[in-house]
Amino acid sequence: MLILDKFTEQATRKIANRVSRRSMFAWIGGAVAGSFAFPALPVARAAGMEPDTDTNADNAQDPGDKKSCDYWRYCAIDGYLCGCCGGSVNSCPPGTEMSPITWIGTCRNPADNRNYIISYNDCCGKPACKRCFCDNNQGARPIARPQLDNTILWCLGGTEQVYTCSTAVIVGVATDQEG
Repeated sequence: MLILDKFTEQATRKIANRVSRRSMFAWIGGAVAGSFAFPALPVARAAGMEPDTDTNADNAQDPGDKKSCDYWRYCAIDGYLCGCCGGSVNSCPPGTEMSPITWIGTCRNPADNRNYIISYNDCCGKPACKRCFCDNNQGARPIARPQLDNTILWCLGGTEQVYTCSTAVIVGVATDQEG
């Protein structure tokens, strides 16, 4: 323990001799300000979104079986489909809550051949229903871009931390990028 104490004392004295109080406070202030900016990183948040409704269940503009992994909105989903667990494409089953943070993907709707931004929200609060599991990774990114990664347990952002199932909410139309 004596070695650790001596090392800490020497390191502290070196820093005190080379760094002024003002610069130390500026560095600490910058770190604190930067930590407040971290939650503002581009992660879709469910609270600020207007979710689409399920009224278009048989709509020609929203084709496909919503309980199948091949449904167009599920191009980047990873988990159990809420439509098979008592919820729907857009809503959580009763007794669960939607996580306030999400991962996002861009999927092409075959009806109009346009890309849509899809917010994948985990529903949390009950054990996983273990029906209709899908693991689609189209456009998945490495963990360095967590807002695009579908392997993270997103329930950690809410009050309930037990994963139940996942939804696929349309957030908007993706803009075309010419490259």
